[in-house]
Amino acid sequence: MSDIIGSRIKEQRKKLRYTQLQLAQKISVSPQVISNWERGYTEPSADDIARLSITLSCPSDYLLGKTTNTTIKETKDERDIAKRMTELREDLSSATGLLFDGEPMSDEAKESLLEAMEFGVRLAKKNNKKYIPKKYQNDEE
Repeated sequence: MSDIIGSRIKEQRKKLRYTQLQLAQKISVSPQVISNWERGYTEPSADDIARLSITLSCPSDYLLGKTTNTTIKETKDERDIAKRMTELREDLSSATGLLFDGEPMSDEAKESLLEAMEFGVRLAKKNNKKYIPKKYQNDEE
């Protein structure tokens, strides 16, 4: 199975024109870890698959070889997250004097912060769904 996972990670990474280093930075692992996954030497954890799915914009089932569908069906949650991330991006770009460790934040640092916040929002929404009775869950809006 790791050959499938590795080849799909590599395929999606190349589709988005990311280097192994860029992908590694986006999901907070080393480039060697990405290389090992792509060559099938090791397999990503469930948390790694979740981060890869978000970063590579494909369903985790695709990365795991359970489907050939590379597109994520946009749900109400996805639209809400996209709207919130747009608002946060605007807030960060208009913020003056935004500091990190006493230094002005670079554009790269702001982008990293946004990616981390998006991951956190997605994870919170996913975990929150566990506690909502099914009759009140409506993803198809």
